[in-house]
Amino acid sequence: MNTKEILIEHLDPAEAFGVHNQNLKTFQNHFNALKVVARGNQVMLSGKKGDIELFEEKFDQMIQHIQNYGGINSIQLEAILMGSHAKVNKSLVQTEKAEHGDIILYGNHAKVIRAKTPNQRKMVSLMDTNDILFAIGPAGTGKTYTAVALAVKALKNKEIKRIILARPAVEAGENLGFLPGDLKEKIDPYLRPLYDALDDMIPADKLKSYLETRVIEIAPMAFMRGRTLDNAYVILDEAQNATDLQLKMFLTRMGPNAKFIITGDLTQIDLPRKSMSGLVKAVKILEGIEGIEFAYLTFEDVVRHRLVRNIIKAYDQSVDNLMDQSEATKR
Repeated sequence: MNTKEILIEHLDPAEAFGVHNQNLKTFQNHFNALKVVARGNQVMLSGKKGDIELFEEKFDQMIQHIQNYGGINSIQLEAILMGSHAKVNKSLVQTEKAEHGDIILYGNHAKVIRAKTPNQRKMVSLMDTNDILFAIGPAGTGKTYTAVALAVKALKNKEIKRIILARPAVEAGENLGFLPGDLKEKIDPYLRPLYDALDDMIPADKLKSYLETRVIEIAPMAFMRGRTLDNAYVILDEAQNATDLQLKMFLTRMGPNAKFIITGDLTQIDLPRKSMSGLVKAVKILEGIEGIEFAYLTFEDVVRHRLVRNIIKAYDQSVDNLMDQSEATKR
Protein backbone atom coordinates (compact mmCIF):
# COMPACT_ATOMS: atom_id res chain seq x y z
CA MET A 1 0.00 0.00 0.00
CA ASN A 2 1.25 3.48 -0.92
CA THR A 3 0.91 6.64 1.15
CA LYS A 4 1.08 10.31 0.28
CA GLU A 5 0.83 13.56 2.25
CA ILE A 6 -0.58 16.66 0.52
CA LEU A 7 0.29 19.97 2.17
CA ILE A 8 -2.10 22.90 1.57
CA GLU A 9 -0.10 26.11 1.20
CA HIS A 10 -1.11 29.74 0.45
CA LEU A 11 -4.76 28.89 1.09
CA ASP A 12 -6.94 28.49 4.16
CA PRO A 13 -7.64 24.73 4.52
CA ALA A 14 -11.26 25.57 5.33
CA GLU A 15 -11.62 27.03 1.81
CA ALA A 16 -10.14 23.89 0.28
CA PHE A 17 -12.22 21.45 2.34
CA GLY A 18 -15.44 23.47 1.91
CA VAL A 19 -18.32 24.19 4.27
CA HIS A 20 -18.71 21.23 6.64
CA ASN A 21 -15.86 19.56 4.65
CA GLN A 22 -18.21 19.13 1.68
CA ASN A 23 -15.44 19.41 -0.93
CA LEU A 24 -13.39 16.77 0.86
CA LYS A 25 -16.43 14.48 1.14
CA THR A 26 -16.97 14.82 -2.62
CA PHE A 27 -13.37 13.75 -3.19
CA GLN A 28 -13.79 10.81 -0.81
CA ASN A 29 -16.93 9.67 -2.65
CA HIS A 30 -15.14 9.89 -5.99
CA PHE A 31 -11.99 8.10 -4.74
CA ASN A 32 -13.72 5.52 -2.51
CA ALA A 33 -10.81 3.06 -2.84
CA LEU A 34 -8.50 5.49 -1.04
CA LYS A 35 -8.28 6.19 2.65
CA VAL A 36 -8.40 9.98 3.06
CA VAL A 37 -7.60 11.70 6.37
CA ALA A 38 -7.46 15.50 6.82
CA ARG A 39 -5.55 17.10 9.69
CA GLY A 40 -4.94 20.83 9.84
CA ASN A 41 -3.47 21.85 6.50
CA GLN A 42 -2.56 18.28 5.50
CA VAL A 43 -4.38 15.54 3.61
CA MET A 44 -3.03 11.99 4.12
CA LEU A 45 -3.77 9.39 1.45
CA SER A 46 -3.39 5.61 1.54
CA GLY A 47 -4.08 3.26 -1.37
CA LYS A 48 -2.96 2.37 -4.88
CA LYS A 49 -0.30 4.56 -6.47
CA GLY A 50 -2.43 5.40 -9.53
CA ASP A 51 -5.40 6.48 -7.42
CA ILE A 52 -3.17 8.64 -5.21
CA GLU A 53 -1.59 10.37 -8.22
CA LEU A 54 -4.99 11.08 -9.79
CA PHE A 55 -6.36 12.36 -6.45
CA GLU A 56 -3.38 14.71 -6.11
CA GLU A 57 -3.81 15.98 -9.68
CA LYS A 58 -7.52 16.73 -9.18
CA PHE A 59 -6.92 18.25 -5.75
CA ASP A 60 -4.30 20.61 -7.21
CA GLN A 61 -6.76 21.64 -9.93
CA MET A 62 -9.36 22.42 -7.28
CA ILE A 63 -6.87 24.51 -5.28
CA GLN A 64 -5.88 26.42 -8.43
CA HIS A 65 -9.54 27.07 -9.23
CA ILE A 66 -10.19 28.47 -5.74
CA GLN A 67 -7.13 30.73 -5.95
CA ASN A 68 -8.12 32.00 -9.41
CA TYR A 69 -11.83 32.50 -8.80
CA GLY A 70 -12.12 32.98 -5.03
CA GLY A 71 -14.16 29.83 -4.45
CA ILE A 72 -15.71 26.77 -6.04
CA ASN A 73 -19.24 25.35 -6.20
CA SER A 74 -20.39 21.74 -6.43
CA ILE A 75 -20.91 21.84 -10.21
CA GLN A 76 -17.39 23.19 -10.81
CA LEU A 77 -15.89 20.60 -8.47
CA GLU A 78 -17.71 17.78 -10.23
CA ALA A 79 -16.43 19.15 -13.55
CA ILE A 80 -12.87 18.96 -12.22
CA LEU A 81 -13.33 15.40 -11.00
CA MET A 82 -14.92 14.36 -14.31
CA GLY A 83 -12.20 16.05 -16.37
CA SER A 84 -14.31 18.78 -17.99
CA HIS A 85 -13.40 21.72 -15.74
CA ALA A 86 -11.26 23.61 -18.29
CA LYS A 87 -14.13 23.77 -20.77
CA VAL A 88 -16.63 24.72 -18.05
CA ASN A 89 -14.41 27.50 -16.66
CA LYS A 90 -13.62 28.94 -20.09
CA SER A 91 -17.29 29.03 -21.01
CA LEU A 92 -18.18 30.57 -17.63
CA VAL A 93 -15.62 33.37 -17.96
CA GLN A 94 -16.57 34.14 -21.57
CA THR A 95 -20.27 34.30 -20.70
CA GLU A 96 -19.68 36.59 -17.70
CA LYS A 97 -17.49 38.95 -19.70
CA ALA A 98 -19.94 39.10 -22.56
CA GLU A 99 -22.99 39.69 -20.36
CA HIS A 100 -21.69 41.71 -17.44
CA GLY A 101 -18.55 43.61 -18.43
CA ASP A 102 -14.94 43.26 -17.40
CA ILE A 103 -14.14 41.03 -14.44
CA ILE A 104 -11.69 42.51 -11.93
CA LEU A 105 -11.51 39.54 -9.56
CA TYR A 106 -13.56 36.81 -7.89
CA GLY A 107 -14.60 37.56 -4.33
CA ASN A 108 -16.15 35.48 -1.57
CA HIS A 109 -18.02 32.35 -2.68
CA ALA A 110 -16.80 32.96 -6.26
CA LYS A 111 -18.74 36.25 -6.41
CA VAL A 112 -17.86 38.07 -9.61
CA ILE A 113 -16.46 41.56 -8.96
CA ARG A 114 -16.57 43.49 -12.20
CA ALA A 115 -16.49 46.97 -13.70
CA LYS A 116 -20.14 47.47 -14.63
CA THR A 117 -20.10 50.81 -16.45
CA PRO A 118 -17.88 52.48 -19.08
CA ASN A 119 -16.37 54.87 -16.55
CA GLN A 120 -15.67 52.09 -14.05
CA ARG A 121 -13.92 50.23 -16.86
CA LYS A 122 -12.01 53.43 -17.56
CA MET A 123 -10.80 53.41 -13.92
CA VAL A 124 -9.49 49.87 -14.40
CA SER A 125 -7.80 50.75 -17.69
CA LEU A 126 -6.17 53.93 -16.38
CA MET A 127 -4.66 52.13 -13.38
CA ASP A 128 -2.88 49.74 -15.74
CA THR A 129 -0.72 52.57 -17.06
CA ASN A 130 -0.69 55.18 -14.28
CA ASP A 131 0.29 55.30 -10.61
CA ILE A 132 -2.15 57.95 -9.37
CA LEU A 133 -5.82 58.09 -10.29
CA PHE A 134 -8.47 60.57 -9.18
CA ALA A 135 -11.95 59.02 -9.45
CA ILE A 136 -14.51 61.78 -9.10
CA GLY A 137 -18.27 61.44 -9.18
CA PRO A 138 -21.51 61.34 -7.17
CA ALA A 139 -22.59 58.76 -4.62
CA GLY A 140 -23.42 55.28 -5.82
CA THR A 141 -21.21 55.28 -8.91
CA GLY A 142 -18.90 52.54 -7.59
CA LYS A 143 -15.78 54.69 -7.13
CA THR A 144 -14.77 53.22 -3.79
CA TYR A 145 -15.86 49.68 -4.60
CA THR A 146 -13.92 49.58 -7.87
CA ALA A 147 -10.85 51.10 -6.20
CA VAL A 148 -10.91 48.49 -3.41
CA ALA A 149 -11.37 45.70 -5.98
CA LEU A 150 -8.28 46.87 -7.86
CA ALA A 151 -6.29 46.94 -4.62
CA VAL A 152 -7.40 43.45 -3.57
CA LYS A 153 -6.59 42.12 -7.04
CA ALA A 154 -3.06 43.59 -6.81
CA LEU A 155 -2.61 42.01 -3.38
CA LYS A 156 -3.79 38.60 -4.58
CA ASN A 157 -1.45 38.84 -7.59
CA LYS A 158 1.43 39.75 -5.24
CA GLU A 159 2.02 43.01 -7.12
CA ILE A 160 2.09 44.82 -3.78
CA LYS A 161 2.57 43.74 -0.15
CA ARG A 162 -0.18 45.71 1.56
CA ILE A 163 -3.30 47.81 1.13
CA ILE A 164 -3.75 51.11 2.94
CA LEU A 165 -7.21 52.67 3.09
CA ALA A 166 -7.63 56.20 4.41
CA ARG A 167 -10.45 58.65 4.83
CA PRO A 168 -10.77 62.15 6.34
CA ALA A 169 -12.76 62.07 9.58
CA VAL A 170 -14.23 65.51 9.00
CA GLU A 171 -17.24 65.11 11.28
CA ALA A 172 -14.86 64.61 14.20
CA GLY A 173 -12.57 67.40 13.07
CA GLU A 174 -9.67 64.91 12.66
CA ASN A 175 -9.63 64.97 16.48
CA LEU A 176 -11.33 61.76 17.52
CA GLY A 177 -10.63 62.04 21.23
CA PHE A 178 -14.15 62.83 22.36
CA LEU A 179 -15.62 59.69 20.79
CA PRO A 180 -15.97 56.62 23.06
CA GLY A 181 -13.82 53.50 22.68
CA ASP A 182 -10.32 52.76 21.42
CA LEU A 183 -8.89 54.13 18.16
CA LYS A 184 -10.43 51.41 16.01
CA GLU A 185 -13.87 51.97 17.54
CA LYS A 186 -13.54 55.73 17.03
CA ILE A 187 -12.71 55.59 13.33
CA ASP A 188 -14.72 52.55 12.21
CA PRO A 189 -17.96 54.52 11.53
CA TYR A 190 -16.11 56.71 9.02
CA LEU A 191 -14.53 53.73 7.27
CA ARG A 192 -17.56 51.44 7.07
CA PRO A 193 -17.88 51.68 3.24
CA LEU A 194 -14.32 50.37 2.92
CA TYR A 195 -15.06 47.45 5.25
CA ASP A 196 -18.23 46.65 3.28
CA ALA A 197 -16.24 46.39 0.05
CA LEU A 198 -13.56 44.21 1.67
CA ASP A 199 -16.23 41.91 3.12
CA ASP A 200 -17.35 41.09 -0.44
CA MET A 201 -13.86 40.28 -1.66
CA ILE A 202 -11.90 38.56 1.11
CA PRO A 203 -13.03 35.66 3.37
CA ALA A 204 -13.76 36.79 6.92
CA ASP A 205 -10.96 34.81 8.59
CA LYS A 206 -8.38 35.97 6.06
CA LEU A 207 -9.56 39.59 6.30
CA LYS A 208 -9.26 39.45 10.08
CA SER A 209 -5.72 38.11 9.74
CA TYR A 210 -4.81 40.79 7.19
CA LEU A 211 -6.09 43.53 9.51
CA GLU A 212 -4.28 42.13 12.54
CA THR A 213 -0.96 41.82 10.67
CA ARG A 214 -1.45 45.19 8.94
CA VAL A 215 -1.37 43.68 5.47
CA ILE A 216 -4.53 45.73 5.18
CA GLU A 217 -4.44 48.95 7.17
CA ILE A 218 -7.40 51.26 7.63
CA ALA A 219 -6.76 54.64 9.22
CA PRO A 220 -7.85 58.27 9.26
CA MET A 221 -5.96 60.48 6.86
CA ALA A 222 -4.31 62.40 9.68
CA PHE A 223 -2.30 59.28 10.61
CA MET A 224 -0.46 59.33 7.25
CA ARG A 225 1.75 62.28 8.18
CA GLY A 226 5.49 61.54 8.20
CA ARG A 227 5.17 58.12 6.55
CA THR A 228 6.49 56.74 3.26
CA LEU A 229 3.96 54.38 1.71
CA ASP A 230 5.79 51.82 -0.45
CA ASN A 231 4.92 48.41 -1.92
CA ALA A 232 1.31 49.38 -1.32
CA TYR A 233 -2.01 50.12 -2.96
CA VAL A 234 -3.28 53.24 -1.20
CA ILE A 235 -6.85 54.52 -1.43
CA LEU A 236 -8.05 57.86 -0.08
CA ASP A 237 -11.83 57.84 0.08
CA GLU A 238 -14.06 60.96 0.42
CA ALA A 239 -11.13 63.14 -0.63
CA GLN A 240 -13.42 66.16 -1.12
CA ASN A 241 -13.27 66.53 2.67
CA ALA A 242 -9.49 66.86 2.75
CA THR A 243 -8.04 70.36 2.82
CA ASP A 244 -5.43 71.49 0.32
CA LEU A 245 -2.57 70.93 2.78
CA GLN A 246 -3.90 67.54 3.87
CA LEU A 247 -4.20 66.26 0.31
CA LYS A 248 -0.73 67.54 -0.57
CA MET A 249 0.64 65.79 2.54
CA PHE A 250 -1.11 62.58 1.55
CA LEU A 251 0.07 62.55 -2.07
CA THR A 252 3.67 63.20 -1.07
CA ARG A 253 3.70 60.02 1.09
CA MET A 254 4.00 57.97 -2.12
CA GLY A 255 6.91 55.50 -2.24
CA PRO A 256 8.65 54.12 -5.37
CA ASN A 257 6.45 51.02 -5.73
CA ALA A 258 3.00 52.31 -4.88
CA LYS A 259 -0.35 52.98 -6.52
CA PHE A 260 -2.71 55.71 -5.27
CA ILE A 261 -6.43 56.07 -5.97
CA ILE A 262 -8.17 59.18 -4.66
CA THR A 263 -11.98 59.12 -4.74
CA GLY A 264 -14.34 61.97 -4.05
CA ASP A 265 -17.65 63.69 -4.73
CA LEU A 266 -17.34 67.43 -5.35
CA THR A 267 -21.05 67.91 -4.57
CA GLN A 268 -20.71 66.62 -0.98
CA ILE A 269 -18.01 68.78 0.62
CA ASP A 270 -18.44 68.85 4.42
CA LEU A 271 -15.50 71.13 5.22
CA PRO A 272 -16.07 74.45 7.04
CA ARG A 273 -16.76 77.27 4.59
CA LYS A 274 -13.35 78.89 5.10
CA SER A 275 -11.53 75.68 4.12
CA MET A 276 -11.11 74.98 0.43
CA SER A 277 -11.41 71.35 -0.63
CA GLY A 278 -8.03 69.96 -1.59
CA LEU A 279 -9.72 67.86 -4.26
CA VAL A 280 -11.01 70.97 -6.02
CA LYS A 281 -7.50 72.42 -6.18
CA ALA A 282 -5.91 69.09 -7.17
CA VAL A 283 -8.19 68.83 -10.20
CA LYS A 284 -7.00 72.25 -11.34
CA ILE A 285 -3.24 71.91 -10.80
CA LEU A 286 -2.41 68.21 -11.32
CA GLU A 287 -4.16 67.52 -14.59
CA GLY A 288 -1.63 66.98 -17.37
CA ILE A 289 1.13 65.50 -15.20
CA GLU A 290 2.35 62.21 -16.67
CA GLY A 291 1.40 59.26 -14.45
CA ILE A 292 -1.60 61.06 -12.93
CA GLU A 293 -5.02 60.54 -14.49
CA PHE A 294 -8.61 61.53 -13.78
CA ALA A 295 -11.77 59.45 -14.23
CA TYR A 296 -15.06 61.32 -14.00
CA LEU A 297 -18.18 59.33 -13.16
CA THR A 298 -21.74 60.63 -13.59
CA PHE A 299 -25.29 59.70 -12.64
CA GLU A 300 -25.21 57.27 -15.58
CA ASP A 301 -22.66 55.17 -13.64
CA VAL A 302 -24.90 54.74 -10.59
CA VAL A 303 -25.16 51.05 -9.70
CA ARG A 304 -27.48 51.40 -6.69
CA HIS A 305 -31.28 51.53 -6.88
CA ARG A 306 -32.52 53.01 -10.17
CA LEU A 307 -34.03 55.96 -8.25
CA VAL A 308 -30.60 57.09 -7.04
CA ARG A 309 -29.66 57.92 -10.63
CA ASN A 310 -32.81 60.02 -11.02
CA ILE A 311 -32.25 61.76 -7.68
CA ILE A 312 -28.70 62.78 -8.60
CA LYS A 313 -29.85 63.99 -12.01
CA ALA A 314 -32.62 66.07 -10.44
CA TYR A 315 -30.26 67.71 -7.94
CA ASP A 316 -27.73 68.48 -10.69
CA GLN A 317 -30.44 70.15 -12.78
CA SER A 318 -31.61 72.12 -9.74
CA VAL A 319 -28.10 73.47 -9.14
CA ASP A 320 -27.72 74.39 -12.80
CA ASN A 321 -31.07 76.25 -12.72
CA LEU A 322 -30.08 78.19 -9.60
CA MET A 323 -26.79 79.21 -11.20
CA ASP A 324 -28.61 80.38 -14.33
CA GLN A 325 -31.02 82.41 -12.24
CA SER A 326 -28.13 83.95 -10.30
CA GLU A 327 -26.40 84.99 -13.52
CA ALA A 328 -29.63 86.46 -14.87
CA THR A 329 -30.12 88.51 -11.68
CA LYS A 330 -26.58 89.93 -11.95
CA ARG A 331 -27.32 91.12 -15.49
